[in-house]
Amino acid sequence: MPLPPDFDLDDFVTRTLAEDLGVGGDVTSNATIPADARFIAEMNCREPIVVAGLKIAAAFFRSLDPDVTIEQAVADGDRAEAGTVLMRLSGKARAMLTAERSALNTLQHLSGIATLTRRYVDTIAGTGAILIDTRKTIPGLRTLEKYAVRMGGAHNHRMRLDDGVLIKDNHVAVCGGVAEAVRAARAADTGLQVQLEVDRIEQIEPALAAGADRLLLDNMPPPVLRQAVELVAGRVPLEASGGVRLETIRAIAETGVDFISLGRITQSAPAVDIGLDFALSR
Repeated sequence: MPLPPDFDLDDFVTRTLAEDLGVGGDVTSNATIPADARFIAEMNCREPIVVAGLKIAAAFFRSLDPDVTIEQAVADGDRAEAGTVLMRLSGKARAMLTAERSALNTLQHLSGIATLTRRYVDTIAGTGAILIDTRKTIPGLRTLEKYAVRMGGAHNHRMRLDDGVLIKDNHVAVCGGVAEAVRAARAADTGLQVQLEVDRIEQIEPALAAGADRLLLDNMPPPVLRQAVELVAGRVPLEASGGVRLETIRAIAETGVDFISLGRITQSAPAVDIGLDFALSR
């Protein structure tokens, strides 16, 4: 799956490298490695992972050495066992060493998201529920993190505040109730679906009567979720959120909700262990 068309890869690579290089550049590599030295290297994973971000990692190396030769051994979205070679590189040693950390940081982070996402997706397989992400992302990395979520087999929810109406508890509090909030959103005529967060069963019928297109069932335990599913009876899609962990997601999915949203997959995914090992120097 390609990177999002609105993602500026060149700009991301330039800004990330500038953060790492500072004013003086890679003083260690420049001091210790001859300018004409070349290396052949292998990038491999040191634990089982789902891969995400290989094209981005390669862009860091190409930015500093346009003539580098890169052989990509797997694809984003693939499962890779520990010891799998992800990429083989041959090029200028200084450039490769300088780009190494930026490339690995990005690949480790995105593959960490994809790996954790896949664990959740596998856990609810067969239930019919779809895992979706949230806007709980690291500032500046949302596009990439949501890409990694897709590589892990889940779906994206809102990318930004302008591509979906989601009325949450604070909106409801200011408006004076769920019905008032939904009516106000519909009157605004944004052309977007109106989704409403509810945390009590009693809020459901007033929300539907006011015209809510979708309900987010917040922090409801499975018995209450089942009650909500029965009450709504397919009139609008239902999304469960809150209290979702690997040990609880299957029970949540089995209640019959359509979607389960989870901020943990982007907000708390641990980086995976990927290394760049030099196979040969000459």
